[in-house]
Amino acid sequence: MFRRLLQARRPTLAHWPLAGRWAALLGLTALVVVVLDRLGLPAALLLGAMGGGILVAVTEGRLRIAAWPFTLAQGIIGCLIARSLHREVLAELAADWPVILAGVVAVLVVSSLLGWLLARRQVLPGTTAIWGSSPGAASAMMLMAEAHGADVRLVAFMLYLRVALVAVIASLVARFWVGEVAPVAAVTAEAAPWFPPVAWGALVLTLLVGLGCAALARVLRLPAGPILLPMFVAALLQGYGLLQVELPPWLLAASYAAVGWSIGLRFTRPILAHAARAFPRVMASTLALIAACGVFAVILSAVAGIDPLTAYLATSPGGADSVAIIAATSQVDMPFIMAMQMARFILVLVTGPAIAAFFARRLPPNPPPD
Repeated sequence: MFRRLLQARRPTLAHWPLAGRWAALLGLTALVVVVLDRLGLPAALLLGAMGGGILVAVTEGRLRIAAWPFTLAQGIIGCLIARSLHREVLAELAADWPVILAGVVAVLVVSSLLGWLLARRQVLPGTTAIWGSSPGAASAMMLMAEAHGADVRLVAFMLYLRVALVAVIASLVARFWVGEVAPVAAVTAEAAPWFPPVAWGALVLTLLVGLGCAALARVLRLPAGPILLPMFVAALLQGYGLLQVELPPWLLAASYAAVGWSIGLRFTRPILAHAARAFPRVMASTLALIAACGVFAVILSAVAGIDPLTAYLATSPGGADSVAIIAATSQVDMPFIMAMQMARFILVLVTGPAIAAFFARRLPPNPPPD
């Protein structure tokens, strides 16, 4: 009875009208964005939307971003990535494939071993921990994990906990590193005018490519297609001089919000409560993976002569969209970052089922969670 009374007094938005819950989401997001912006953190809009979404989710706001807005936002982010992918740069990156492959394989090996340790100790049931430790392709891996019998709730918890942690830590790293080499206002998208002059013809063509390719990828059910297909098509058209990618700040802000809310609103109370007992070890495993990627970044910087911030963002085991937003607001080699992120993304998609099956045969029986 006492527990019920305590639960009844918890802050909740469940009985608020829909408009009130959306207003709470906007208000909390604005509050977090202002705080992060005052701290000078890059990607304050992304992280603010993510933080607002988490706060609403854990107070039972019961909101979600529909699939289509999230899909179209990914299309815009794909064009954002493509804006830095020129033919000359891609040709130069082709010469660095040994370095990229080595970095990708190293991250994948460490993440697989950490997932296997969690599964071996029965922290999470079956191969859930292995799927949840995948260093990238969060949405696709979540769907693939469900198809292969893993607990999709815990997989989502692990994947998006890592995405959130990587986004926050990468933003902090970018903030302090950039703070040493250039004023933050000079490199952040938030410092630019919200409504600058726009080349409307280029914007319309960019929207046609970004939104059209994202919609096509969703209809065709291409894994991670809403971000990859617009990126490839926009980069190809840009390489041949047929497209000038035009992305005004207000459009990017809307896309950042959609991506951040989509991630944050997944942290519902049932998922958090279900993973409460495993949380300390899942957190330790996630931080260990991030730390290992930091070590790989130091090695990559020393061996390949890449600046440390570029190396760190390239090896960060988070979502390509959040890394792209952070990279776009920092002075880094974005094409190299996205080349390694995409290479790891593809390798994770190709090897994920085989890795899960390999470790599944070597796990002790484990009962499903309550």
